[in-house]
Amino acid sequence: MPAKSPYPDINVPEVDIWAFLFDKQYEFPETKTIYTDPLARRSYTFADVKRLTAEFGAGLRTAWDWKKDDVLLIYSPNSIDTAVVMWGTHWAGGILTPANPGYTVHELAFQLKDSGAKAIATQKEFIDQACEAAKLVGIAPDRIILIGNQGEKSQFSHFTEICKLGKRQGERLLKCTISNPKHDLAFLVYSSGTTGSPKGVMLSHTNIISNLLMLKASEGVNMSWKGRHYDGGDRILGFLPFYHIYGLTSLVHQSLINGLELVVMSKFDLENFCRHIQHYKITMAYVVPPVLLQLAKSGIVDRFDLSSLRMMSSGAAPLSRELVDAVYKRLRVPIKQAYGLSETSPTTHSQPWDTWDKYIGSVGPLLANQIVKYMSPEEVELPLGTAGEIWIKGPNIFQGYLNNPQGTQNALTSDGYFKTGDIGYQDETGNLYITDRMKELIKYKGFQVPPAELEGHLLTHHDVEDVAVVGFYRKEMATEVPVAFVVLRNGIDGTPAKEKEIVQWLSSMVASHKRLRGGIRWAKKIPKSPSGKILRRVLRKEMEELSRAKL
Repeated sequence: MPAKSPYPDINVPEVDIWAFLFDKQYEFPETKTIYTDPLARRSYTFADVKRLTAEFGAGLRTAWDWKKDDVLLIYSPNSIDTAVVMWGTHWAGGILTPANPGYTVHELAFQLKDSGAKAIATQKEFIDQACEAAKLVGIAPDRIILIGNQGEKSQFSHFTEICKLGKRQGERLLKCTISNPKHDLAFLVYSSGTTGSPKGVMLSHTNIISNLLMLKASEGVNMSWKGRHYDGGDRILGFLPFYHIYGLTSLVHQSLINGLELVVMSKFDLENFCRHIQHYKITMAYVVPPVLLQLAKSGIVDRFDLSSLRMMSSGAAPLSRELVDAVYKRLRVPIKQAYGLSETSPTTHSQPWDTWDKYIGSVGPLLANQIVKYMSPEEVELPLGTAGEIWIKGPNIFQGYLNNPQGTQNALTSDGYFKTGDIGYQDETGNLYITDRMKELIKYKGFQVPPAELEGHLLTHHDVEDVAVVGFYRKEMATEVPVAFVVLRNGIDGTPAKEKEIVQWLSSMVASHKRLRGGIRWAKKIPKSPSGKILRRVLRKEMEELSRAKL
């Protein structure tokens, strides 16, 4: 039988995102600062965001004759202007698709064409790439606008000019009505493309709203406006990319509905991360394991006062107990885990703060309004407590992959379950433990070897700075074997003796079939996606090329 959430079901209103966010009363005043740019020293209050989103939406409909379901693409690092452009697009009935600012021109052109985008919002330093990609797909230059600091004049309109145009319309233009929030799209979020071309994940207004309410029901007690440390509520440091569903929902949306100040970093930098915590008295941060690894090992941390930080929540990639222990020992800050995917809007499980230290390694129980089951490779339901592929059903499950009916059919069952591709099991208390990705499990002579488990052990070795484990097929053994890519601490040489030492050290900690029979490859850096996931395909390709070179 599928397992239910331990939380009571919540009512999900049938409204669009803009109405959900702004057509109601909050306990915090409209003058509450919600978004702050620490470098430009700019900020938006709740009232600012509400007014500007309506003005931008009205400006879109006036300047560009914006229609329902038209798509606007944001190609930009994190900016406090993202919220205005995003929800302004929703006000006008449009769909927002965020793109990675690290994309090449051709990668950007792919998303523009696949999503059917009619316009681009970007920043000045990315305008050349945006123009070139727009030209490739036939978007006119006057459909490219700028966000961020205005600075010197440009041939391209700043988004504030569209806001001014909308303001002049006054009450003449009414907000576009979303007639079917359960199916009308709000976002097209593109997957990282680690296993092929990126896929456009279609998320409806109800998908996002339901997930926000699920999170608020489970975490609201720890994210109230009347914060534990001061009456202004928690301050959150936001560096997770807004083009990724984790940052988009957990940072941009959650800050507003909880009345919390989000201090926005355009990208992660450890020194600035620590500096902002010290200066703004940050109390909470959403992080990813690579950031925690730096907090555990970098000497930069010792130069700053991080005592205001009272909790961190980690997601996007597996987090080992060893890393949690190392960071807590150094900073005395609780770290909990959550789990989700772009296709689930994103959070499905979240560890309660009051049990973070009881179930380290768990991502917590299932959030409200969902059911889950665990399936064998043959798609037979397994009893609870047995590891299997996680299938989830709920109002937060996406509408399918854009222009990809085969991918949609493979991911969604006829009765509404999403096949996550992740392997895990649920313990007797209802907590979920992720063991690995189906495609990442290493098969050694019929035994399953989870790379994340070996990585967790190796990170505790005093000479290891970072690590990734992949499987590599050895013809002479007729099986896959685990290979570790290891970044050593500064001053430590990658010698054969060091390799033997680490391999033997790990062998004493794991079962025989989990030993590093593929040995160690010394690396300068582990390739990772912006959300912190290890790009194992890059490492496997390196092993394949090395193998071919030896033939």
